[in-house]
Amino acid sequence: MKLKVLSVLFLLSAGVLSRAQAPVVELKDPHPTSPEVWNNVKAAGFGWGSIDVRYKKDAVPVLDKTRAISGWRGERVYAQAVLVAPEAVSEFKIAAGDLKSGKNVIPASSVDCFFETYVMGEVTFQGDSVLQADRLVKMESMAVPAKTVRPVWVRVNIPREAVPGKYKGGLTATFDGKSVTIPYTVEVGKNILPEPKDWAFHLDLWQNPYAVARYFNVPLWSEEHFAKMRPIMEYLASAGQKVITASVIQHPWNSQTEDPFESMIGKFKGVDGTWKYDYSVFDKWIEFMMDCGIDKQIDCYSILPWHLTFEYFDAAVNHTRSVRMEPGSKEYEDYLLPFLTDLARHLKAKGWFGKTCLAMDERPKNLLEHAYSIIYKADRNYRIEGAVNYFGPEVAERMYDISFSYTQPLLTPEQLSSHLAKGNKVTFYTCCNPARPNTFINSSPAESTFLGWRVAAAGYSGYLRWAYNSWVKNPCEDARFRTWTAGDCYLIYPDGPSIRFERLIEGIQDFEKIRIIKENLDPRKAAALDAQLQKFNQVDWDTIEDAEVIKIVNDSKALLKSFEK
Repeated sequence: MKLKVLSVLFLLSAGVLSRAQAPVVELKDPHPTSPEVWNNVKAAGFGWGSIDVRYKKDAVPVLDKTRAISGWRGERVYAQAVLVAPEAVSEFKIAAGDLKSGKNVIPASSVDCFFETYVMGEVTFQGDSVLQADRLVKMESMAVPAKTVRPVWVRVNIPREAVPGKYKGGLTATFDGKSVTIPYTVEVGKNILPEPKDWAFHLDLWQNPYAVARYFNVPLWSEEHFAKMRPIMEYLASAGQKVITASVIQHPWNSQTEDPFESMIGKFKGVDGTWKYDYSVFDKWIEFMMDCGIDKQIDCYSILPWHLTFEYFDAAVNHTRSVRMEPGSKEYEDYLLPFLTDLARHLKAKGWFGKTCLAMDERPKNLLEHAYSIIYKADRNYRIEGAVNYFGPEVAERMYDISFSYTQPLLTPEQLSSHLAKGNKVTFYTCCNPARPNTFINSSPAESTFLGWRVAAAGYSGYLRWAYNSWVKNPCEDARFRTWTAGDCYLIYPDGPSIRFERLIEGIQDFEKIRIIKENLDPRKAAALDAQLQKFNQVDWDTIEDAEVIKIVNDSKALLKSFEK
């Protein structure tokens, strides 16, 4: 797994994800800044910005001359620099040098530099459009128009074998024959962050293989398709992803995305009424994802699809039927019971049954009860996963992996401890709501990091989000979608990551650091940390300003750092 994580970080930093190294296309800003703000800017400049700020493309920012960041060995830490260009720059290049602490060196190869590009989003769903810096791409150089800025995202992958200490280095910008180097330091602590595969955080971001085939225009499930998916899914593994998303019923979410989820398992009813199932696509997908490093859980969606319509090929009429079946009806049981029975057999033969969940998304209690009755007839040992917004012994407590909306009240300490004591998982999710905190294009970047801290504060297992890569039609230029707020559908671009996802990983790493540090904290420090964590449970998102969210996150990170060895 270690080699795979390093491999994908290299692939991303080398720009291998892109279809071709085509020029970056950015849409026109619907709300341009007055050009008069540039009147006093006489020459191009390069300096350090803040990772908590999305820099407007045509506004003049205030920048710093130096930057200090810190992290554990094995951690990814971030910084942001900005080029300010009052006149057009034909060729802007970035290079990071070695970081040195005495005789010890963190090589330049451990530092990834991405140009940030601007993607169209919106202030609120179907509200004013806004151009936001979010997409991170690796290119040799970029042209920068006059009276604009170009941010640069810097990721330092601290080697696990690095000697603790304060490392000094520089980031060099070259533009039109001029070079400017801005210094920065990376303080490497004594602690070592576990590899992502060993993180306790239960990350569940739903993957969409169909979007990859459409975007790259490759045949579904072909060698070319898997080749395009590999760096995307290996990068997900490097974030500590635990769950494989598998669609085992046609269009489980009623074709809500640009690329609907097809069934990965074929269902055939013979002339004599017997059933046969084709697992070839399902097996390829699961084996591929496990090879990418995601192998802890398989979620099969969904025997309660939103449309309650089920497809199968009927040999008696020689065509595919699409039939609505009501849970609780004889038709529903006659269709699902043989399927779930055979699926259990197949999963056991593959050695996957113990890590598979039958997953059902936001379904009411009465439907879940009908589904449970069939599941347990098929095999009493099936695990259940579900995003629900209620808890009780009749339905939800029987779930192995349960997720609640961020807006729902937390489980009581007694409910939570009882559920986790059984070896179960409890997560919260965000989707098209709440408006804050979230991971939209218009979200404050600190909100992504906030989510990891909130998981720790709640005592939950992790975080679920419905869309890792359900790309819209033209995701690299325009994140707006016909149904939800821009950015809701994806956290990664076809050719690289997003600021939102990098900051989400930051919060997950903080969760792991909290978990490790708390094991050996003395009572006084543990009480101080718990008091700070409670702030994440007490935020009133209707009134809090972005600056206060940023302060809570950064103050918490500083407190955690003070407890390190």
